[in-house]
Amino acid sequence: MEDKAVEFHGGWAMSLVPMALFIIACTLCFAVFHIFDMNLLSMRAFLAIIIGGCAAKNYAAYWGAVISEGIGSRMAVTIFTILLVISMFAKLMAKSGVAEGFVWIADAVHLHGGMFAAFAFLATCVISASAGSSIGALFTGFPVFSPSGIMLGADPVVLASAILSGAIFGDNVAPISDTTVASASTQSYSMREGTAEISGVVAARFKYAFASAVISALLFYLFGGASHGLTPALANAHTHSPKGLIRLLPVAGVLIVAVKTQDIFKAIPVGLILGIVIGLASGIFTLGGIFSLKDGSVEGFLYQGFNGMIGTVTFVLSLFGIIGVLRASRTMERCAKFISNSKLARSTRGAEIAIAFGIGIATILLGGVMSASILAFGPVANEIGKEKKLHPHRRAVLVHCVSMTLPAVVPFLSAFIFIVISIIGGLRSEYPLIPQINPVLISITSFYPISLFFVMAFSIYTGWGRTFEGEKGEPVKEI
Repeated sequence: MEDKAVEFHGGWAMSLVPMALFIIACTLCFAVFHIFDMNLLSMRAFLAIIIGGCAAKNYAAYWGAVISEGIGSRMAVTIFTILLVISMFAKLMAKSGVAEGFVWIADAVHLHGGMFAAFAFLATCVISASAGSSIGALFTGFPVFSPSGIMLGADPVVLASAILSGAIFGDNVAPISDTTVASASTQSYSMREGTAEISGVVAARFKYAFASAVISALLFYLFGGASHGLTPALANAHTHSPKGLIRLLPVAGVLIVAVKTQDIFKAIPVGLILGIVIGLASGIFTLGGIFSLKDGSVEGFLYQGFNGMIGTVTFVLSLFGIIGVLRASRTMERCAKFISNSKLARSTRGAEIAIAFGIGIATILLGGVMSASILAFGPVANEIGKEKKLHPHRRAVLVHCVSMTLPAVVPFLSAFIFIVISIIGGLRSEYPLIPQINPVLISITSFYPISLFFVMAFSIYTGWGRTFEGEKGEPVKEI
């Protein structure tokens, strides 16, 4: 028997109340009061959920949806578990002073200002693509590139956007990422059994990702230099020692294990062990600096990293609680049906526009979590595309690539933006030179999602890369 949707007094549109209240709260915090507090945002999100429940016809079913469809969903549990595990490694990297060794090598090869921002983007691309984890790339890249880049004259906002963009690019091209698996597995063949092959999907989307990456690297180079010029740290760059580069070994260890095992939970312990051994051997910190109890207080970077991530994890849970309401009320399903039944979807180009529009809306409503939006809207895109005989590879490319464009970096909804803000906040305790950054500015300078949006728009309008399903399931240019 089909589960009954959560119903509201006043109709299904009332399911949007928690999301609307949350957006208003975020706007007031960021744009009006200039407050960047993850705990405050989490509190307001839960208040929005409580207020939204007042309109539910069945209050118990409403909260059941918040928990089972949202907070307790596999996607939510996976994300906040990764955040907690990787938070300790990120704090280790900050305490180890990796940036100092990186300042030396970057200055030696003249990576200053915008050139460093472009380099940080490309380097994070490699990290993310290798590890197959955008979140892992953020926590690996920021402690290394953010403080050192600012020391070398990069604009803090554009540099943060470059690291974020690189993480999204890696997720866009990595064959081992959850978004790749989701996009391929939701698009089935009409002429034979099976779903889109991952290898075919990766090959089909690479040209769009590569073109967007080239454009983005150029933009980061042009706009990545700080207006105030180089910091005093650069003038003293010669005082930094290349010995600090040994502190990059934990990062290398994490990447090697992540690529080989395709499991971030196996990679992080390796990075922690390497980092602790190197830190103790080189005298960077003592055993007490790792973890200690003193005079009734807890000290050490393990606790600091874990404790500093609690606000972000709580925010993720609250945002998924709101998403659970949208799922259980079938708001997402209604939006999908509306798009698939519209006049727009009657032509081939119109069908692709409908798919792009639908996955964009789904990504926004699901907090920029691309894998969740692909899983939610992918089956609808499958049916729309099948009617026009679009090849499964093409359909998978559309839902995958468009989900990583502008909808993924909406400033008041994107989980990626909030994670970046949280990481920056944690780094500021170790590097006071890093300023607090407005999430709106990160969004409008995220050149890779922006470039990919225009590249995909061009592809849909001109038919660049469009393929149809042949008689045996092979991709053909025309039917």
